[in-house]
This record gives sequence, C-alpha cells and structure tokens, in this order.
Amino acid sequence: MAQPPLPSDAAASDDGFEMVEQAPPERGVFANRTLNLRAVQAVGYDMDYTLIHYRIEEWERDAFEYARSILGRWGFPVDDLVFDPSSFTIGLAFDLQLGNVLKATRFGYVVRAQHGTTIMSFDEQRRVYRETVVELSLPRFEFMNTLFELSRASLWTQLIELHDQKPLPGVFSYADLFRIVDEALTETHLAGALKADIIENPERFVDLDPNIVGTLLDQRAAGKQLLLITNSDWSYSRRMMSYGLDRFCPEGTTWRDLFDLVIVSANKPRFFFQSDPIYRVVDEEQSLLLPHRGPLEPGHVYFGGNAKLVEESLGISGGQPLYVGDHLFGDVHVTKEILHWRTALIVRELEAEVLDAIGFADDQAELERLMATKIELDRQQARLRLARERSGSRRAASELQTVSAAAIELDEHIAPLARKAADIGNPTWGPLMRAGNDKSLFARQVERYADVYTSRVSNLRHETPYAYLRAARGSLPHDQ
Repeated sequence: MAQPPLPSDAAASDDGFEMVEQAPPERGVFANRTLNLRAVQAVGYDMDYTLIHYRIEEWERDAFEYARSILGRWGFPVDDLVFDPSSFTIGLAFDLQLGNVLKATRFGYVVRAQHGTTIMSFDEQRRVYRETVVELSLPRFEFMNTLFELSRASLWTQLIELHDQKPLPGVFSYADLFRIVDEALTETHLAGALKADIIENPERFVDLDPNIVGTLLDQRAAGKQLLLITNSDWSYSRRMMSYGLDRFCPEGTTWRDLFDLVIVSANKPRFFFQSDPIYRVVDEEQSLLLPHRGPLEPGHVYFGGNAKLVEESLGISGGQPLYVGDHLFGDVHVTKEILHWRTALIVRELEAEVLDAIGFADDQAELERLMATKIELDRQQARLRLARERSGSRRAASELQTVSAAAIELDEHIAPLARKAADIGNPTWGPLMRAGNDKSLFARQVERYADVYTSRVSNLRHETPYAYLRAARGSLPHDQ
C-alpha cells in the first residue's frame, strides 16, 4: 500500500494553520529510551548552558583568568599560563594519581592520554594503562561533566608542567594540585566578579536563541507545568533570564510568565536526593528570604528546597516529570537514579559533531567497505597459518604470503581514512561520543542516564510536546 506523503517544512495558511518544521540533522532529539512527551506532566529546566547558553570562549576564558589571578595571589608562578578552549572537551577524565587527562571507551579502557600538556605516545600510554580501567566511582578519577571544566583542565595541566620541572610550594601530589585549582575556581564563582562581568556585558557572553520561548510556550499550551530549577542565585538568574528570553516573549509578558515555579540556589545534585528546607523570595529586588512551609505556590520564586517537595506540590512523581540540563551528573544522573524522572541532556557540541559526520559519510562508507575486506583477509591469514603449521604445506605458505601482501596494501588505503575519522570533533581528542571503533565513556554515561539528548532546548520544538520519541533498535555483534 502506498504511503501518504510526509508534510514538508512549516507552511502557514490563511486560517493560521502552521505545520512544525522538521529539524535539520544536527538539531535532532536522540532517544536512548523511548519517551512519550504526551505523558510528561511537568518539565524542569536548568539555566546555565541549558536555557541560557554562553559563548564558551568568553565565559571560560574569564573563569580561567580570575582563577589564575587567585593562584598568583597564593604564590603560584602562573604569569605565563594561557587558555586554549580547543585543547579539551567534555567527557574526558582526570587521573589525579598520575596527573593525566584521559579519553576512555565505554568499558573504561584508555585510548588517548595526556600528561601535563603533552600527548602520551601510544607505547607509553599502553604501558601505563594496560591494566587500568577508568572507573568513575573511584576517587582517583574525576569526570569532565560540563563546559565549566574547560578552564579547570587548562589550569591543571599547565600547572602539572610547572610542578614536574620544579615542585610547587605546598603541592605533594597531582591530587593536591587538582584540589588547589578547584579552590581557586570555587572562589572565582563565589566571589561574584565573573558573574558581575556577565551581568554588565551579557552580549559578550550570551549566545541568544530566539526559539526557546516558542518551545516553552508550546509546552505550556499542551498543558505542561514548567519549572526553572537552577543552582544560580536569584539576582543573577533573573538578569540572565530577562536578557535571554524577555525580548522573544509575547508583548506584555516576561520570562516569569513562562514558568509555574522558579527555584534558585537549588544546590543540585543534593536537591534531588535530600530534604533541605526551602525559602520564599519575598523581596525580589533585595532577595529577602522567609522560611516556607506547605506546598509550593505557582508564580513565586523559591530558594533551596528539594525535589520531593516539588513532586508533592505539583502532584507528580516517577516518570511524569522531565528534567532538562547540561550536567551529566548534577542534572541527569541523580535525577534518573534517585527519582526516576525522565531526563534530557543538552550537549551543544553535538551539532558540530553531527555535521562533521555527515561530511565524512562517503569516506565512512568506503572505510567500512575496506574494513570488511580486511576482516576477511585477517580470517584467511589465520586459517592459512594454521594449515601451514598442521601440514607444513608449501601451498599454504605461498597463499599466506600472497594474502599477507594484500593485507599490507589494504592497510595503506585504510590508514588515512582511519586518521580522518579520528579527527572528527575535537582536534586532540576526536569525536565526543566515540573512542576509536567503540562508544566513548561519555557516550556510555549519556546512554545510561539520559533518556534523550540534544544540542539545545529549542530542538524540542521540532518534535512538539506530543511526540513519541522512539529509541533506535540496539545493534549487537551477531546482528550482521
């Protein structure tokens, strides 16, 4: 039976009917587990790098410079340290014991390593990590969950270089150095100077998305309750949300009209598994707080609190809420693990990676064809070697020589394509979601804890609040 034609991109008619546009490939919403958005009763959003996306170079460069200044004040020789945002990407792991940055497969096997600012050779990497599995539950390893980690990685690796040349004062291990960098970055964020810069000059730091408001309006029209749950304080949150969203709101409304509840200084991930007290912001200009008891009331701003109180106040639980955030641990891991909420991870780097993969598609097809031939040649070599050993046959030896020569020639065609495939994504670390032929450790975490993932919140508008997002059928080695 002939299939009905699919509608093309959005087209408005005289009566106002408008079909939602189909998303370009890089703006897709990708499902690890089937998610029926129609059944979702409430959608909670993080703010930083979720509803408000920052220009990474500007934000992280400022964070780097403020932390560098603090380290200099503490007596560290940091005058020559420089920030390079392309040197790192999310999804890497810090080895606090050996002072290395690692990229690992989903099983924790290291495929690339860097000590200080120097990439380790394959032989050295294999020697050091042959018997080591990157297990994120161990205190030895820290994971680069978000883009906020770029400044940390840049500072730590450069300080390791200095420490290896001459031990830094008060530093007895690479873990000590990591803790010191962490303290400097924490002071950077708590002191407020960085956020003051952003508030004063938001156009320098914020990458506006005109389609976020329309996405939220569609969700409200579909009967969803919308929540803002952010770790940022109220003074900063209201300015950022106003800058990023108000200009796109319907006339006479602001971003506040989009949300049923606003919770600031939420202290995630603790917010999702503890029962901390909650306060209501009663003077929004002065951020005056009063303790709050009882259900949360729509239209108000709250400070702190906990997810259980949100569930009770809204009459939702389990799979009914969806939480959308950019932090793999703080936003989606504990939300999924503890509360069993549905989860969506925002991964902005995905857009460039998908586009790179599309551009590499023809080469990828050729690489797969050549690899299939290589697998068959390898199989033939193995059988001919065994035949030679069993019988001492000269014919087997001759055929083995011919097949081996063909395999060597084939490798010369495969090598440049394999190198080109490894260059997709970050120039040093390669694709975000892959580690060689395997999924990366980051991909495994995304797969485990995020029901869906996408590059930005406004991509949800293409799917609509009524979408049934289906996970692709998983492939197994024997499927072929």
